Amino acid sequence: MPTTTPSWFTPERCQCAPKLLGWLLDTGSLTRRLTHLAGGDFSVRPLIEGWQPLRDDECLALDVPCASLGWVREVHLLGSGRPWVFGRSVAVQSALAASDFDLSGLGNRSLGELLFCEQDFIRGAIELCRYPASLLPPDTRADGLWGRRSCFRRGTLAVLVAEIWLPQLLAELDLSRSPSPANCRGE
Repeated sequence: MPTTTPSWFTPERCQCAPKLLGWLLDTGSLTRRLTHLAGGDFSVRPLIEGWQPLRDDECLALDVPCASLGWVREVHLLGSGRPWVFGRSVAVQSALAASDFDLSGLGNRSLGELLFCEQDFIRGAIELCRYPASLLPPDTRADGLWGRRSCFRRGTLAVLVAEIWLPQLLAELDLSRSPSPANCRGE
């Protein structure tokens, strides 16, 4: 039975292609990097936005009780109209309500770009995983895709941002022939 919970781990345990690892561990703005790669033809396609119970791995990362309610935003980051990255961002309802940060009004704007423009957000450590295919949108579902996440904090507000590299981005980066999942695991 396939797993439905991502198993996040520290970058030291990652064994993947150096070029891919460079992208996964880059601490700059992914939006800016994708915009450059796409020659300026970058856009965001919102998929899901709204209040939902957070997954157990997200609650653990945000240090809140399991099934806490949070704002969930899932998007595709598009390069030249093609889905390159699946993004899932979450924030706990109570912390979001106590802040002046409006995740619900982003529309097709990039959350990452906003977080990088707000100087008072501090980015936490990057974690990596092989993201479960069952958690991806059906039109971009694939096994063994690499993802990263980190938590951006400002005061009591924490926004957990996960980004999953999709096959079309891997092809664009000439990484579609990267080692198989058996050789690229975080054990």
